Amino acid sequence: MGRDLQNSKRLRPVDLARGHGLSTQAVRNYEEAGILPAAGRTAHGYRIYTPLHAQALSAFLALVSGHGHQTAASIMRAVNQGAVDEAFRIIDESHAQLLEDRRTLQAVESALRDLDPGAVSDPAAVSDPGGTFIGPLAGKLGLRPATLRKWERAGLVRPRRDPRTGYRVYDEAAVRDARLTHQLRRGGYLLEQIAPLIAQVRAAGGLEPLEVALRDWRGRLSARGRAMLAGAAELEAYLCERG
Repeated sequence: MGRDLQNSKRLRPVDLARGHGLSTQAVRNYEEAGILPAAGRTAHGYRIYTPLHAQALSAFLALVSGHGHQTAASIMRAVNQGAVDEAFRIIDESHAQLLEDRRTLQAVESALRDLDPGAVSDPAAVSDPGGTFIGPLAGKLGLRPATLRKWERAGLVRPRRDPRTGYRVYDEAAVRDARLTHQLRRGGYLLEQIAPLIAQVRAAGGLEPLEVALRDWRGRLSARGRAMLAGAAELEAYLCERG
């Protein structure tokens, strides 16, 4: 370690806690979890913290904002164990996940832009004013009916059943879900990746309200990226302090 903890300015657990808006128990828990380096002890067994511990705590809290608690804890444990390369690997994986999340958002936005409101409006594709049969819908999308049935089993499309014939009838919401699924599948997304996106569309009540959710999603990704930068700065300061 770059400096002797016993020769540095001594801090009590309460000093470290107050400086970061935490409880003393939280500080002790972080030390026991390996997020902070091990503290020195007085002759009576009381913990002795130093500015190095304060910098470690600042780094951890900054990393939490961008990477989440579990990942931030893993980064700090690796650094405190001297496995800096492992810490960098964990950081790289977290950045890769952010990039994947951005690509998912872009795929959804692209799929929404590609949806043509008139794509299934052909009267020949409508069984009654309230829906479309599986054959005409599959034809309009360039799919096999079996594909729509597979999406139904995966919960991505929810047609109702005609009470007289038992045939599947796709209402406006089901057609929307089928078309959105089709666009995302063309973008290379797996059914299990598409499912939560379809759920968001349903929760939003349609495509138009989803635009608000997408703007919020985009804002959260940007905030996460900036928080990662702030966390990197604090971690670099801690690494320099460690020597």
